[in-house]
Amino acid sequence: MASKLSSKFQGDRYIWYIIIILSLIGILAVYSATITLAFSKKDGNIEFYFFRHVGYLFLGLAFLYATYKVPFQYYSRMSQLLLWLSIALLIVTLFTGYEINNAARVIPLFGTTFQPSDLAKLALMMYIARYLSKKQEEIDSFKVFRHVLFFVLIIVILIAPENLSTALVIFLTSLILMFIGRVNLRYMLYLGSAGTLLLTILVVTLLNVNTDNLTHTRIPTWKKRIETFTGKDDGEGNYQQTQSMIAIAEGGFLGKGPGNSTQRAYLPHPYSDFIYAIIVEEYGLLGGIIVIGCFILLIIRCIKIVVESSRAFGALLAMGLGLSMSIQAFVNMGVATGILPVTGLTIPLVSMGGTSLLMNSIGFGVILGVTRFIQEEKNKQMAEGAYTTQTSSAPQNPNNNA
Repeated sequence: MASKLSSKFQGDRYIWYIIIILSLIGILAVYSATITLAFSKKDGNIEFYFFRHVGYLFLGLAFLYATYKVPFQYYSRMSQLLLWLSIALLIVTLFTGYEINNAARVIPLFGTTFQPSDLAKLALMMYIARYLSKKQEEIDSFKVFRHVLFFVLIIVILIAPENLSTALVIFLTSLILMFIGRVNLRYMLYLGSAGTLLLTILVVTLLNVNTDNLTHTRIPTWKKRIETFTGKDDGEGNYQQTQSMIAIAEGGFLGKGPGNSTQRAYLPHPYSDFIYAIIVEEYGLLGGIIVIGCFILLIIRCIKIVVESSRAFGALLAMGLGLSMSIQAFVNMGVATGILPVTGLTIPLVSMGGTSLLMNSIGFGVILGVTRFIQEEKNKQMAEGAYTTQTSSAPQNPNNNA
């Protein structure tokens, strides 16, 4: 039975464990965090959001398994199509998207909503991995750097007006992936310096600009969040993070226990943006450390993939996807603990969500597909080595004079 199961779920077993742990934590946390939402939106039907999340999760796990079974080399061919499709969808969303939290981030699709930025992140990581792996012989040239940067900036510029935090995470992840792909370090330093300078100019400008006539843009929201984080508003707008830190403080080491959160009644979006606070409140510091540990372990296992993979594309693909999900999770935790300003980023596989959960599941599936290929290569080499040893040690035919 165990051998049959292991044959169905090959690849890095630690990444499989990470997926299982995060999924279980997410189910428990979402069920508890959505109780208040259920009373305000669904007349107390507390199972509605629970079953909705579980439905998306199982659909996501089905996508995960499907992508895991597909040889990862196919994603190299698909990346160009997915990238251009993402760009088209982002343009459509920018002008006709539905608003969520005062930002046009989604478009209608099959009776639900779809967030193109999640697909764009996945497609861009695939494309960067493809291009860098194909250009390793001329990786030092400015042409390679310029080509990758062109598509990174297109995606970032299209996402930033309505979702600045996601755009920044994509930019940072792309920068790290270019570094791992051995793009000329001088160009990377120029880009990093330019990015830091532009971000500084943006922050200073937002703190000093009059936003009274900019009510139909995200600029007032950005300004408010920066003022709150820097203390320029005298703490008046720090309600979300204050409630989040109260939840974390009340959690202690072992927490209040499953379903016993009180701060879910006060926290905006406790099932997505601030789900980490609910986890720590109910499962304590221990629960919070487990979630952090899962994403640290994910990065470590992706580094192992880079070291062991014989294919540059597979190594860069796994590293890019693993980094993007981990950075997103760490930003969410940083917001909940007050280290970073408020954003709308979720924790992959843990926060309640539709598109985000599905796209992150696909990302995990692709990573596992790379590890399955590495494992199969190792098994093949071991089998060939055993065959060679057996052949060389076989008794020779004395009648053979050749």
